Amino acid sequence: MAGLHTITLPVRGDGKGDNVFAHAAALARQHGAHVRVLHCRLSAEDLMPFGVAVPGFLRKQIEEAAAANAASEEDSLHEEFRAQAAKLSLPEAAAAPGRASASFVEFTGKQVDAVKHYGRLADLICVPQPDRARDLGANTLKSAIFSSGRPVMMCPERDAAPDAIGTHVAIGWNGSLEASRALALAMPLVEAARTLTILTAGTAPPGAAAEDCAAALALRGVAATVDRFEAKGTVGRTLLKHCNDLGADLLVMGAYHDSYERETIFGGNSQAVVDDATIPVVLAH
Repeated sequence: MAGLHTITLPVRGDGKGDNVFAHAAALARQHGAHVRVLHCRLSAEDLMPFGVAVPGFLRKQIEEAAAANAASEEDSLHEEFRAQAAKLSLPEAAAAPGRASASFVEFTGKQVDAVKHYGRLADLICVPQPDRARDLGANTLKSAIFSSGRPVMMCPERDAAPDAIGTHVAIGWNGSLEASRALALAMPLVEAARTLTILTAGTAPPGAAAEDCAAALALRGVAATVDRFEAKGTVGRTLLKHCNDLGADLLVMGAYHDSYERETIFGGNSQAVVDDATIPVVLAH
């Protein structure tokens, strides 16, 4: 079986970190994985006005203020991390094979660069569900999906920490390259599921059909059932409804077959799932 060994979780002081950490911790306990909580602090250069000459004395003041603010935020988040890790029964320790643990890492630079640096060698990247009303999280999700080459689990807000994730996994299948990649990258979660359902809409897709997908999984010793539904309205929302009806607690799907910009502006299946999901969703492009 494939393994889930490392989970990367980029955070900043926006109040969303605890919920995502709880999701990552649930997976870490199930799979004996290590969670790397990644705090990003902007460099002083990133805070300078673009295209404006900044006098030396003002530059120094900005650098000193930025360093003091970043250090204070880091200390606060690290203490919060320790308390949350203890609450989630996840010891703070170095990564070791088969042992559930977590660590706190400080990265100086933009979050997109942090995701590139640490995310590309992670088995999974966990991010919060974007909050459009507050304009939070969209860039993090986009950079994780398009800059890492790794599977990204989007975690919706919930009142209580999940005990387990992926007991019943639903696979959104349309025969596309994105769906194929999502399935391959999420294989540790797929193989660990107790129940696996392949959801597909309408007639057979131009690529491999859902039945072909089930047959390929059977060769890996993984049993899956196919649920073909009629697409009404936006397929993404119908897909979410079927996940809810089936009792699935994790959805795996390809993301943004159409361009990200087109979907975020005009709407699309991926964006509908991102906006409306109430269960964790593993996405890959």
